[in-house]
Amino acid sequence: MKLILKKDTEPLGRMGDLVDVADGYARNYLLPRGVGIVATTKNMKALEHEKQVIAEQIKKERFLAEGLARQIGALDISIPVQVGEEGKLFGSVSSKDIAEAIASHGMEVDKRHILLEKPIKELGIFQVPVKVYHDVTAQVKVSVVKAND
Repeated sequence: MKLILKKDTEPLGRMGDLVDVADGYARNYLLPRGVGIVATTKNMKALEHEKQVIAEQIKKERFLAEGLARQIGALDISIPVQVGEEGKLFGSVSSKDIAEAIASHGMEVDKRHILLEKPIKELGIFQVPVKVYHDVTAQVKVSVVKAND
């Protein structure tokens, strides 16, 4: 039986693929669980239309993400921290601190999307990558400076 997959299914393929499976497997497992639909001409045309709609939506989201990445890349964030003797920080600057600093400029970024390998534990200027979309990443300039007491 020929089916069109509605979901990514590991052994069979990705959403939208046309697969040939055993009749019993299709009737008893794939169709009842909504994993696939029978490959009729009507369903094939509907799938093509759905693919086009999804492609347009992804294109629009990517365009917006690239604009946000340019805005984030233009930021110059300064994070004041308490510093002890010999320039050692009390604590560290984490992705949460960077996310809050970006939010203070009017742009919301989830702290999990800030790709900081390890917390910053020294004064200086750092380039920190921020994942904005699946394959769109911005570099934000973070300056860790001594706080005025």
